[in-house]
Amino acid sequence: MKIISFYNNEKLLLKKAKSGNGEAQKWLYNKYAPRMLSVCRQYIKDLQFAEDVMVDGFVKVFKNLDSFRNEGSFEGWIRKIMIRESITYLRKNQPVVYDDELYERSAANQISATSYLDVEEIQLLIDALPDGYKMVFIMYAVEGYSHREIADILQVTESTSKSQLFKARKVLRDKLSELGVRNKTKGSGN
Repeated sequence: MKIISFYNNEKLLLKKAKSGNGEAQKWLYNKYAPRMLSVCRQYIKDLQFAEDVMVDGFVKVFKNLDSFRNEGSFEGWIRKIMIRESITYLRKNQPVVYDDELYERSAANQISATSYLDVEEIQLLIDALPDGYKMVFIMYAVEGYSHREIADILQVTESTSKSQLFKARKVLRDKLSELGVRNKTKGSGN
């Protein structure tokens, strides 16, 4: 007997999930949860809180499936929800301050001095950034948002977004320099 995969067509799967099919929703969750946890973790230092935000994000995804119009990628649509949920969490649980001297007053995580950093060590460096710097840096450098989009989402001016990115990059460059890691990328503009 030939076994036919029920979930090989994502559009059919989305249609079933929209109609409330729990099995289809579970399949979507299992497919996208690992990547979306990674998105939430970029913004939220504590993994358990990042997981909570991700689950809340998926609740929002399933409640709003009807608003996904199959224009663009479904993963990109989920990703935007996760980013907004992460930012909402940070705003509710810790005030985000866009302060120039905040980094100097905060204690940064210690990273061992090596010429090579793994993903975990890089994430620790990003985690050590003040929340304002961190959110703008991730949204711009990792997620690819424009300064105008960042300003709209974070409810700040475009110049604040640009300033926060500049300062985040400077802090990261300084920290990498302290650790003896050379920047191998050519030029970086805002």
